[in-house]
Amino acid sequence: MKNLRLKAARAGKDMSQQELADAVGVSRQTISAIEKGDYNPTIKLCRSICRVLGKTLDELFWEEDEEG
Repeated sequence: MKNLRLKAARAGKDMSQQELADAVGVSRQTISAIEKGDYNPTIKLCRSICRVLGKTLDELFWEEDEEG
C-alpha cells in the first residue's frame, strides 16, 4: 500500500526524497520504495523519519481500519 501520508508530510516540509534520505541515513531509493509501498521500514527507521518530519508513528505509518 502506498504511503501517501509520508509523501505529503515530506512535501509539507518542502523536502526532497534525497533530503529526507540524507537526514535519516538511507538512500533516496529507500525513501521512494517506502512511499510506493514496496518496502516496509524498520521501526528504527520509522522513528527517525517521524523525528525529522515532526510527526508521530500513528500519523505516518499505522494503517487505519477502513469502515464500510
